[in-house]
Amino acid sequence: MGRWALLPSWVSATLLLVLAALPAALAANSSGRWWGIVNVASSTNLLTDSKSLQLVLEPSLQLLSRKQRRLIRQNPGILHSVSGGLQSAVRECKWQFRNRRWNCPTAPGPHLFGKIVNRGCRETAFIFAITSAGVTHSVARSCSEGSIESCTCDYRRRGPGGPDWHWGGCSDNIDFGRLFGREFVDSGEKGRDLRFLMNLHNNEAGRTTVFSEMRQECKCHGMSGSCTVRTCWMRLPTLRAVGDVLRDRFDGASRVLYGNRGSNRASRAELLRLEPEDPAHKPPSPHDLVYFEKSPNFCTYSGRLGEGTTAAPFSPDFAHFLRDGVPIFLGPQLAGSSA
Repeated sequence: MGRWALLPSWVSATLLLVLAALPAALAANSSGRWWGIVNVASSTNLLTDSKSLQLVLEPSLQLLSRKQRRLIRQNPGILHSVSGGLQSAVRECKWQFRNRRWNCPTAPGPHLFGKIVNRGCRETAFIFAITSAGVTHSVARSCSEGSIESCTCDYRRRGPGGPDWHWGGCSDNIDFGRLFGREFVDSGEKGRDLRFLMNLHNNEAGRTTVFSEMRQECKCHGMSGSCTVRTCWMRLPTLRAVGDVLRDRFDGASRVLYGNRGSNRASRAELLRLEPEDPAHKPPSPHDLVYFEKSPNFCTYSGRLGEGTTAAPFSPDFAHFLRDGVPIFLGPQLAGSSA
């Protein structure tokens, strides 16, 4: 306390504010760090991800938490599946927003999606949902393909399923994909603030969408091509189908805030819940995307958010806008009055 007393009062107050905000800032900066492994699948620095190899040959793996590295060591073959799922998610994000002001720009390095992920807006919600879905989708498919040593096809569905069909074949292991995705992806989130709850909710929304969009596939058996009996299994949706659903939920995302149960006896788990900002709206379901902050104006450069928030490099000659989902191009004399 003696040293603090020597400081001017305004300096002490400033230091206290900085120290109080530091945990939240560190938590925000840790969100999505694992996205930095996006190019691991094509890296020449990583020979294998077997249990006998320490995962230190690829520099980007240092972005993973201790738990995430442990999960990779415990599941040989899964690292390339995670990286491949992330790559597919990035491509899908760019496809879904190809005609919008924000078109899911990415950059090399550890900050894949740029500074937009530091905001609690709709775009961040979609990023977390689609990357979580990409990992779950890729891992579940890799299990059925035999690429991961610790999982196989989902063989739990066996026996008669109906009067003219029965369960069989190799179902995609969605349960393992969801469980691993929850353990791996969610472990990168730290804190107990609104941003933490938002990210966890959107991660789960991505995984839930993959699960809910699974479909039954069947193969016919019988003489001369007849379909006397069918063998059926569960197949993953395409990631495009998942992206389509998540984009629709992006458009209808729920703006949320901390839930207030109005009781001091509520447990900590009960207090950590999201409620709609508008009391007239329904609480968000596990399928919904949620956000708590208005999206920035993607037509205006923001030094705080950086270049990652612009749909395209700004040109003094033409400004890009959207009308009814279709890009239009305005000359410089109109750009200033049509934002």
